[in-house]
Amino acid sequence: VEKWSHEDVARAEAVNGYVNFFLNRVNFAAETLESVLKAGENYGSSDMGNGKTICLDYSSINIAKRFHIGHLSTTMIGHSLRRIYDFLGYKTVGINHLGDWGTQFGKMICAYKLWGNEEEVEKGGVNELVRLYVKFHEEAEKDPALDDQGRAWFKKIEDGDEEALRIFNWFKALTLRDTERVYKLLGVTFDSYAGESFYNDKMDRVINELKEKNLLTISEGASIVDLSEDNMSPCIILRSDGATLYATRDLAAIYRHDTYHFDKCLYVVAYQQDLHFRQIFRVLEKMGYEWAKDCVHVAFGMISYEGQALSTRKGHVVYLEDLLEQAQKKALDIINEKSPNLPNKEDVARQVGIGAVVYTDLSNNRIKDVDFCWDRALNFDGESGPYVQYTHTRCCSVLRKAAEMSLPEADMNALTDDEAQALLRLLGRFPDVIKEAAEKYEPSMITRAVTDIAQAYNKFYYEHRILDGEPATAAARVALTKATKDVIKTGLWLIGIEAPERM
Repeated sequence: VEKWSHEDVARAEAVNGYVNFFLNRVNFAAETLESVLKAGENYGSSDMGNGKTICLDYSSINIAKRFHIGHLSTTMIGHSLRRIYDFLGYKTVGINHLGDWGTQFGKMICAYKLWGNEEEVEKGGVNELVRLYVKFHEEAEKDPALDDQGRAWFKKIEDGDEEALRIFNWFKALTLRDTERVYKLLGVTFDSYAGESFYNDKMDRVINELKEKNLLTISEGASIVDLSEDNMSPCIILRSDGATLYATRDLAAIYRHDTYHFDKCLYVVAYQQDLHFRQIFRVLEKMGYEWAKDCVHVAFGMISYEGQALSTRKGHVVYLEDLLEQAQKKALDIINEKSPNLPNKEDVARQVGIGAVVYTDLSNNRIKDVDFCWDRALNFDGESGPYVQYTHTRCCSVLRKAAEMSLPEADMNALTDDEAQALLRLLGRFPDVIKEAAEKYEPSMITRAVTDIAQAYNKFYYEHRILDGEPATAAARVALTKATKDVIKTGLWLIGIEAPERM
């Protein structure tokens, strides 16, 4: 057999009809480290998305309601995907499709006019609006005529009444002021807050177009698009009283395509809305829009808290701001116990506490249900946000000590052991993981990758003295530590988590 050689292959062996190739470990270590260290925190970035636009519809909070834990997944999956696509060179448009339309806003204005005052609402914000809304329903049970007053106020909003719109827009501003505190803690931003009310004057075009294309039929007084040939229930466009529905507003995605010329439009919405989006996308196809195939429902599972399902009616609601405050407090308690002399303890507690919440949400496949449990979330030893962050700080500590030493050129022969090679393989694969996460709309792939890297580094750290021994060996292990630190920081950033340098 003719001899064959390649610089990246140490040897090849024929075994039972198979040929086994063995990597040249020295070359592999040198090439992988060069790629990572040359790119630094940009390792894994790409220009593959240049010239392409992705719209992401996520968070979609409701006006005059508090931001609860049920909104965590849509917010953080959307935010992470946006960072992933930005990192791959796409132009992204973050859209917070506000729930800001419906009779409830008329009822809220009615409640404010009857029992509220400007000073208390301004001071109490969303909490005061919720109190007024609850009071309205309590009183409406005794006096059903209040419902008529609520509907009348909503009609005023629809008709553009000056007072009704002033109060309605004020309620909206108060809600966004409250939620902005949460978004700031999470590092989440949007380009557009165009919600349901925004599409109010854009639906006639959709309805007229459906009529012109003979897609609308009347069923029991309602205007529908028949989807029986697709084995789906009909998509209701107008109710029998002429009112529009969610579907009508989501069909106004035509506006999004006209405005942003997106290559993809992602809807990060819970899996219960699966039929709704299948109907919408099918109707767009029937209307002749080829880009309907570029609309994607990015579904996710439900979230529970300490084993209990969340229910507004049963009073078991966990507000996101309260959860984030509690996370920071619990993280600070742990830091005071383990590292009482740590500088900037409050800031690190914020990074660790919020990182723990986000990691918990993005650690499993998005379609799986999530049970938020404090013991798991803030565990510094298990698979958790604090564990990965702590590994980053461990790398930073090694690098600070190394900076005080005078190290020669690295000897890559020092990185041929199994632990170093396992870590290098994970680092080498990281750019592919980012692309795969983008293709599958799955941030948990990055969470998993960065956790695997943290575990592999810790195994390497415990098996080998980094700074002791031959200086050229130490230099190689320091280089691997620097590469690991950069990739962990990038991975955490891509899922929306900060990477503290000391803990």
